[in-house]
Amino acid sequence: MNIHIGSDHAGLEFKNRIVAHLKDQGHNVTDHGPHSFDPLDDYPVFCIPAAEAVSNDPASLGIVLGGSGNGEQIAANKVKGIRAALVWSHDTAILAREHNNANVIAIGGRMHPEEFALELVDLFVRTEFPGDERHSRRIALIEKYETEGKI
Repeated sequence: MNIHIGSDHAGLEFKNRIVAHLKDQGHNVTDHGPHSFDPLDDYPVFCIPAAEAVSNDPASLGIVLGGSGNGEQIAANKVKGIRAALVWSHDTAILAREHNNANVIAIGGRMHPEEFALELVDLFVRTEFPGDERHSRRIALIEKYETEGKI
């Protein structure tokens, strides 16, 4: 699977660990940065391009990281076609896919131990959207608002 990833300085080390983890599993990972530590970098510079790449490749998934994951999720959700979910538990990682067909997840690199956060990544990547009518209907309403400005 193609996976796009971006972070900020707070997520840099963990991003590098996720990239290696996903590549070890055979995924094609594109790292949108940062590639070096800068405590004053700005997460939109890296997270928006990761989200744009997912939007341009609907079969791909994305991961954005920061200290809390909140700003990164907000930035990713500004990209048309992106449904980014902040994940912080096994259930939220699974339900992001099953109920919302999320194509990007945000994780707070300072919020979880590395092993647990890798579990969240794995759950997100391997969970499929089952396409239940009620969830598809709700996603279609979001997409309608995104394109037409009305529900």
